[in-house]
Amino acid sequence: MFNNILVVCVGNICRSPTAEALLRQALEDANKTGYTVSSAGLGALVDHAPDKNACELLLKKGLDISGYKGSQINTHVIRKTDLILVMESGHKNALVAEDPSAKGKVFRLGEWGGFDIPDPYQKDMVAFENALQLIERGIAQWIQKL
Repeated sequence: MFNNILVVCVGNICRSPTAEALLRQALEDANKTGYTVSSAGLGALVDHAPDKNACELLLKKGLDISGYKGSQINTHVIRKTDLILVMESGHKNALVAEDPSAKGKVFRLGEWGGFDIPDPYQKDMVAFENALQLIERGIAQWIQKL
């Protein structure tokens, strides 16, 4: 069972904190208990707050991530995690290169739909809305598998 789930992107201020909050909410809504969901970045903006556009979009959904602070992924985090969900294929390769023990537990959030989730960082709100839609689609597919 995948009790400890980690969501990963690059900076850990846009996609992964968004996906972390939405996945946690989706698990609760589906009455799936016993899960821990967290997020980290491959090149995290450590201790930075989430992007204002990500915060704004999630507030519209009743979720406040403004207090989140970016954190860097490391070997310890990789090894204690049961399932790692990344945004892009390249992230999967980077994690396995950093720690071969990640092999077999790293999948794209869009794995079941065969899609990557492009980085909206420093782009307009439309890019964030597109990323949010893809994140929600990926989570809906993963919830059925968990």
